[in-house]
Amino acid sequence: MNAIAEDPSLRFPRWLPAYVGVGSNLDVPGAQVTRALDALARLPSTRLVMRSPLYHTPPFGEVVQPAFVNAVAGLLTQLTPEDLLEALRALERELGRQPPRERWGPRVIDLDLLVVGVEQRATDTLKLPHPGIAERDFVLYPLADVAPDLDVPGAGRVMHLRDRVANRGVKKL
Repeated sequence: MNAIAEDPSLRFPRWLPAYVGVGSNLDVPGAQVTRALDALARLPSTRLVMRSPLYHTPPFGEVVQPAFVNAVAGLLTQLTPEDLLEALRALERELGRQPPRERWGPRVIDLDLLVVGVEQRATDTLKLPHPGIAERDFVLYPLADVAPDLDVPGAGRVMHLRDRVANRGVKKL
């Protein structure tokens, strides 16, 4: 017998839950976020299983810019976290994101890999869970709509994190 026949876990790649933050504040932001959510459903070896409502959110950071529209997508994926991040970066480019990525600056689309299963990583290109998740109302409000009981590794349960974060004016659309 070969290894695949002997080990059933090798026959079917495992599906991992993953959560992606989606945001835009340029070129009709609500339409951009909706386009991105629809595009996430077309990623290979990935299924879009939940999407939050859209939220109107004030910009984060010190850059003067228009307000954002944010949402969160709940996925099941067979991609590794690194491959999923690479697919998200390619999707951003396809949806019109132009480099360079200005930290906390205006953008047509932003796709942030927030959480993948119970993975905790800190490399030059990938940090899981996404840093700062516990302090960001524009992430926690939509994330609580799709996964209130999610335990963010090293941070806590989403519903409790959301209840502790200051709401800077986040409003469901």
